[in-house]
Amino acid sequence: MMKNKVTNRPLVLASVMLAMFVSAVEATIVTTAMPVIASDLGGFSRYSWIFSAYLLTSAVTVLIYGKLADLFGRKPIFFIGLTVFLVGSILCGFASTMEQLIVFRLLQGLGAGAVMPIATTIVGDIYTTEERAKVQGYLSSVWGISAVLGPAIGGGIVYYLKWEYVFWINVPLGILAMIGIGCFLHEPEQEKVVSIDYKGAVLLTSSLSAILFWLVEGGQSFSRLSLYSLVLLATGLGLFGLFVIVERSVENPIMPFSIWKNPVILYANLVSFTTGFILIGISSYLPTFVTGVMEQPAIIAGFTLTTMSIGWPLASSAAGHLLIRYGTFTVSFIGGISLIFGSLLFVFMTAASGPLWAALSSFFIGIGMGLTSTSFVVTIQGAVPRTKRGSATAANMFMRNFGNTVGAAFYGAILNSTLLLYFKRSDSGFGIEDINQLLTEEQRRSIPAGEVKLLQEALVGSLHWVYIGVALFAVLSTVLILRIPRGKELLHVDD
Repeated sequence: MMKNKVTNRPLVLASVMLAMFVSAVEATIVTTAMPVIASDLGGFSRYSWIFSAYLLTSAVTVLIYGKLADLFGRKPIFFIGLTVFLVGSILCGFASTMEQLIVFRLLQGLGAGAVMPIATTIVGDIYTTEERAKVQGYLSSVWGISAVLGPAIGGGIVYYLKWEYVFWINVPLGILAMIGIGCFLHEPEQEKVVSIDYKGAVLLTSSLSAILFWLVEGGQSFSRLSLYSLVLLATGLGLFGLFVIVERSVENPIMPFSIWKNPVILYANLVSFTTGFILIGISSYLPTFVTGVMEQPAIIAGFTLTTMSIGWPLASSAAGHLLIRYGTFTVSFIGGISLIFGSLLFVFMTAASGPLWAALSSFFIGIGMGLTSTSFVVTIQGAVPRTKRGSATAANMFMRNFGNTVGAAFYGAILNSTLLLYFKRSDSGFGIEDINQLLTEEQRRSIPAGEVKLLQEALVGSLHWVYIGVALFAVLSTVLILRIPRGKELLHVDD
């Protein structure tokens, strides 16, 4: 464990939390502003790519940044990533077409891949294993704060200023975070000459880009059973296979597969992948259920999701104390039980349940996410030396991000196929796009009550299968947690 008196830990922690806030709040701010942006720039058909572009580049670069941070130090790689993110943010505000905005969002995501894993790794460097468990509660609170403030900030900016400031607000906050880390974080000198795994980086980026593009756009821009789709998927999987082969032979691999031999790291990463499915299933479709089925306004739908962002940091803070006393298995197992309970509440949710039922279900999902995610990050960082901590942290975050992406495609396929099947059986002549008529009170009033009822029945039935999928992944997550070694002692090799 590095103990350098020059490092001002409280100020470094504050700077790290500020950088994480800039990255975390980006999603909720942009979501709120997107209707105005699309109206101003046009190109509504490319609406989803504003999010997909950011997702693609941030997901594929997480592992690369994590390894570079191990090789060259946290500060220089963090500065490079955050600088790219801020440049992308500035350019997004100057976009005059939807195509330009998509390109600039690609650049923004290219930098964002560095912020979260390296910020978390810095905390792992400057705090001991026992302290790390408590500090993770502070880091997790950033997610809750950003989820609550993001929509309000975005709405206020769009209402009182211009949508450009949704992106530009990142700049002063990001610069302030870089100043804090630059001035108050001291790292040991990098003494050895390092070799960079360029081949692995190219193969990883190419393979994940192809796979993520197939997941995001498959079924929308092209049929999943088309020749183009099959070639794209085969290319992505083939390149990833080559990546695995290369990583087993190079001196400094981007993904050190040796750390996966540790059962704690292996199952923690697998659970992070499955909980990514749970997270995207709730965050993507709960607002649709609340507005379209329960006929509640958007602000109420937002409240039902906010409770998850409240439960997450509360549980994460508690996990910091529980980990020291009871160990990773016990804390994460309690989190798994909470995920199952919350997902079952969603399975049994009906139109008559009301938004409070939805909010309570969401809260228990947040509790489960907070307990598991904190347990895994703290334990993984303690189970590897400093020279591999960046890669190990990034791998865990990548698995959850990848779970989100695969889950989005998985649930989208379930929802669309069950809706089409229902419409076909009812011989109503409706299509998937007709569900849009349920999402606002004005649109519901514009169609006959009988059609509203039929559309709501179709939506309830389809979302019910989505929530069954969420529950299955909650059970799978808990089964995987059972494979984590017991014992209250935390594995650590602090240096």
